[in-house]
Amino acid sequence: MVEMVSEFISLLKSVGAFHAIYVTLLMGFVATGISTCLGITFGLLLEKYHFPFKNAVLRVNKTLMGVPPVVIGLVVYMLVMRRGPLGVFELLFTIPGMIIAQVLIITPIITGMVHTVAQKQAPQMRAFAKSMGANEKQTFWLVIRELRSEMYFAVITGFGRSISEVGSVMLVGGNIKASTRTMTTAISLLKSQGIFTEGIFLGVVLLLMSFLLQMLVEYFRKEENLNENF
Repeated sequence: MVEMVSEFISLLKSVGAFHAIYVTLLMGFVATGISTCLGITFGLLLEKYHFPFKNAVLRVNKTLMGVPPVVIGLVVYMLVMRRGPLGVFELLFTIPGMIIAQVLIITPIITGMVHTVAQKQAPQMRAFAKSMGANEKQTFWLVIRELRSEMYFAVITGFGRSISEVGSVMLVGGNIKASTRTMTTAISLLKSQGIFTEGIFLGVVLLLMSFLLQMLVEYFRKEENLNENF
């Protein structure tokens, strides 16, 4: 039994699985953090302001919400490749390059989800705040506070998309062991080698990460609600 566990761990080390977990978490948290700031801002601005071609912008965002990640990966690859416009920054086959691809994938998702819920609820909130004599800043924070549950869901959705993605990180990151290999690309490598048990193990770890993150978010939301009640 000890030998089997030892062999199992050795195999995981051989494909860089433990470093892949670190890369996945780093990429997921950084990309989701950036996309959260951008997505919530864009979503609220699109709901509040009216400007020419707004409907066209919304349609483009909806299209980007469902764009295949490999397409985004190809676009980012052409941008950061040596002969590309951003080639001077040497982002190809690096974690920052992968984060850029993930931000482009996640931001439209968060933007669309925030805009949809804000479109339904924010006008009434602003009308109420105006009737109570609230200024622009107070109204803004009221909208953020009242929509925080929906925003939590949008952020969790974005994070889940980030850590489960394969196509773009494979193109931009290159699946380099102990460098840019993520859990999903490690699983893909194990599958190509016919090593299914270890691949399933990494898949379970990926699911546990998402589950634990969701539990943490729910815990903090409950704590926040309790503090408000008191």
